[in-house]
Amino acid sequence: MPGTVEDVSDQNYAQFTGAPAALVAYGLATCEPCNQYDPILEETAAKFPQVKIGKAKMHIPGRCREIKKMHTFETYPTTHFFSNGKLLLTREGKVEAAELSALISDHLLK
Repeated sequence: MPGTVEDVSDQNYAQFTGAPAALVAYGLATCEPCNQYDPILEETAAKFPQVKIGKAKMHIPGRCREIKKMHTFETYPTTHFFSNGKLLLTREGKVEAAELSALISDHLLK
């Protein structure tokens, strides 16, 4: 649903990242920066309804097994920016709202 942060898992990953403009934040429940990132993602989803924004909860057993095979994560949160299934940009750590908006504008809304 546009304007909201969606749950991303192995089941919907290809369809989700295949959108014209998509952002996936990978995180863990026990990760404080990940939890601080959640309100920024919600705010950004409301601001950019044309961009699919999702969270992959990497700590839930079996939920993101295939995603972990496709990507290596040095740190959480990690954010990937996709356009039509192509990974355009990776950012490690929590991205502040203003920077996230600028990255979306620069890379996903051309």
